[in-house]
Amino acid sequence: MTVEIQNLTKSYGGTPVLQGVSLTLRPGVTCLMAASGGGKTTLVRILLGLEQPDGGTVMGLEKARLSAVFQEDRLLDRLDAAGNLRFILGGDYEEKAAAELLAELGLDLGEKKPAGEYSGGMKRRLALARALSVPFDFLVLDEPFTGLDEENRKRAITCIRRRAAGKTVLLVTHDRSDAAGLEARIVGLELERIDAP
Repeated sequence: MTVEIQNLTKSYGGTPVLQGVSLTLRPGVTCLMAASGGGKTTLVRILLGLEQPDGGTVMGLEKARLSAVFQEDRLLDRLDAAGNLRFILGGDYEEKAAAELLAELGLDLGEKKPAGEYSGGMKRRLALARALSVPFDFLVLDEPFTGLDEENRKRAITCIRRRAAGKTVLLVTHDRSDAAGLEARIVGLELERIDAP
């Protein structure tokens, strides 16, 4: 699926955050880079329908199935890994599929510890598992590898590449190696092309 962003604007308290942002997101991974406070999270929130722009349009997401990993893990801390996935999937939860996904990310479905007791890296991987467990057309990954050591970062990249193949993915990161691992084209928030694989 293709997402067209045209002339998007957003201000808070009279301070412009997004000014005339235009971008086309196509199947594959697009990596968005900008300085802190540069409007990346605001753009993500608009694309996910959590904020309304002041002007401009977003086309292509009207009937799309969306999934996201936010900067915060947003887990249900009292539930274990299985409980977090079951909450998201409801009646579509399948234990075997859940176990396979968690194993790809180095987590164990049989671990009954509440997510609130997980290490930071484990929480991040469970947040990734939740986002990847649902059917989606458009996936947003906002700093998805925060807190992961090199081994688990590589594992997460492999899992995302496999499970998001052919889908439209927006990656927000400060790390060019994350973009390289996902073979992303890189754009700045001014949306002039910076780099491409």
